[in-house]
Amino acid sequence: MKNSFYIILIVIAIALIAYNVTLVNFNSPFEGDSVIAIIGIAASLCAVVLLLIFLTSKKIQDRFNKN
Repeated sequence: MKNSFYIILIVIAIALIAYNVTLVNFNSPFEGDSVIAIIGIAASLCAVVLLLIFLTSKKIQDRFNKN
């Protein structure tokens, strides 16, 4: 797949992080819907990290195959 697809996935994950930050009640972040928003933030951050690791590994694989 092309890198643009992975970039779009990263942008969507960042947008989900931004949306979930708006749902967190900072006065009581571990009560009610704030917990779900925090879990969503953590999951989106994991997705971003995994996609960045994948893109890095694809670059390394491309360089290895050229040599």
